[in-house]
Amino acid sequence: MAGSRIDDSPFGRWWRNVDRTTLICAFILIGFGYILMLAASPAVAVRIGASRNMFIFKQVMFLSVAGLIVVGVSMLSRKAVLRLSLLGGALMLGATALTLVHGIEIKGARRWIALPLMSLQPSEFLKPCFAVVTGWLLTQRRISRYFPGMLLAFGLFGVILMLLKSQPDIGMLTVITTVFMTQLFVDGLNLILVGVGVAGMIGAGISAFLLFPHVRSRVERFLHPNVGDHYQIDTALRAFGNGGLTGRGPGEGRVKDLLPDAHADFVFAVAGEEYGLIVCLLIICVFGVIVVRTLLRLIREDDPFVVISTAGLVTGFGLQAFVNMASTLHLIPTKGMTLPFISYGGSSAMSVALAIGMVLALTRHQPGERSPRGESMMNTLRQWRPV
Repeated sequence: MAGSRIDDSPFGRWWRNVDRTTLICAFILIGFGYILMLAASPAVAVRIGASRNMFIFKQVMFLSVAGLIVVGVSMLSRKAVLRLSLLGGALMLGATALTLVHGIEIKGARRWIALPLMSLQPSEFLKPCFAVVTGWLLTQRRISRYFPGMLLAFGLFGVILMLLKSQPDIGMLTVITTVFMTQLFVDGLNLILVGVGVAGMIGAGISAFLLFPHVRSRVERFLHPNVGDHYQIDTALRAFGNGGLTGRGPGEGRVKDLLPDAHADFVFAVAGEEYGLIVCLLIICVFGVIVVRTLLRLIREDDPFVVISTAGLVTGFGLQAFVNMASTLHLIPTKGMTLPFISYGGSSAMSVALAIGMVLALTRHQPGERSPRGESMMNTLRQWRPV
């Protein structure tokens, strides 16, 4: 009955108007997360002296909550998504600042806050909230000529930049910077200024190489095979070679016994060894479908707030998946970034679920929905001009 046009219940209306393909793809990735966690985590847990099923039980809970978040957030109106982003962004911004004082230090970085059942990484949740809030700021300045939306957006970005630099978390900073640059480009930023922004990102990358020893080490190991320790990446590449086309079979892989992060940053290597090239390509295709389908839906969208916000959300999602898989395949320098919905981690799973839920809510057909300021975005479209 939920799919019937005569079903006027809230669930029925949601099911008819939501992007079901993207929703199904998100749950396919959650399914892969369950399967690969069963494959990768027991060996890691035994190696650190924990219960064999510790990571499995935790991830089952995390992914279950993530599924509920996807569905629950996707049912929100656009105004409710903005309110959630403003409130969540303010809380996570404060929590990110708190990590500098009371955060857990791991490998020289303070990015996490200890909670009873998990370690929370606030910057993971800050990323989707930032995309929506920035989309609203950039759009609202076109409704009110006196509203300093661009200035506020740059000010917010500057605060986040300083916090992430202080942790330090160069990977997350790179993702958020790319999200912001994408939103400015979609908003109509002059191409000359886009070039200046790209040059600034290149300059920032060079500065990070010179200022942060761990960044310099990773880049040098990527460029020079004879420099430094290549154990993890060499082991991951051998795992892909051992898996071949169809894989060695469930539970037959060896990479999970050798890599300390086989259940997290290198879970894609576990998929390659046990399930082969075919399943790896399937995973890549599912990520691709979510990104490409969302962008195609934005072509038909006439609400600038939705276009700018969703472009930022899907950029962050796609870039995170690309960085994880590309670093595992040694196509870029290694970076400790999780594979959305598949790698172990509560913060990662729930923040990605929040982002996908927001994408589904913003792109859902909502008859009569008005802009977050109470004025139809259609009225601002006539005034939309490149900056």
